[in-house]
Amino acid sequence: MLHDFTIPGFFNAPLAWSSVPQILKGLPMSVYLTAVAFLCALILGLFLTLAQLSHWRLLHGIARCYISFMRGVPMLVVLFIVYFGFGANALPAAIISFTVVSSAFVSEVFRSAFMGIDPGQYEAAYSLGLSYPKVIRYIILPQALRIGLPALGNILLDMFKSTSLAAMITVSEMFMQAKIVAGANQDYMTIYITIAILYWLCCVVLTAGQNWLERRLDYDRHAKQATN
Repeated sequence: MLHDFTIPGFFNAPLAWSSVPQILKGLPMSVYLTAVAFLCALILGLFLTLAQLSHWRLLHGIARCYISFMRGVPMLVVLFIVYFGFGANALPAAIISFTVVSSAFVSEVFRSAFMGIDPGQYEAAYSLGLSYPKVIRYIILPQALRIGLPALGNILLDMFKSTSLAAMITVSEMFMQAKIVAGANQDYMTIYITIAILYWLCCVVLTAGQNWLERRLDYDRHAKQATN
């Protein structure tokens, strides 16, 4: 049956199917890289956002320069600088690189979300005697996460796909496993098509999770359903 999907000289279906288990051995590493780097990027991105919104001009300027630089430099270049330039081990180098680059994009999402919140909420919170850290933690950040969720989901998908770059510094994630299989069988086109499909299926799962979370956090819809 698999031979029916084979295209001579282009795609070997039996090889593609048999290579899936080997390629998926790198999935846990891809997921680990994505989860750790994304969490770190969220934290760093939040601090960058607070720095951007700060009244201290020096702090604001440093944050803006950092974000501009990281948004303008390819991920692979940053990865090579951290790995070859600073001599970091492969896995930490990948996590650091994905974190520092993605945090710039996360910060822009948070900044736009913070600015989309009614300033009156800050004033109301301060009138209740809440400190600035508590206002951010309990009032502003939960709303900003809800507003920025779709954009943050896109960053997460991009980060998961970018984990394939870690193969360039010998991290044994999915793309690294695919390269090993392709080299052993001398059929790169088949394996690259296979890994493309696997990345797509993983992104479908992540998108489904994002959509579920958006529905869970859609308080306006829940309120309307309750009133009806």
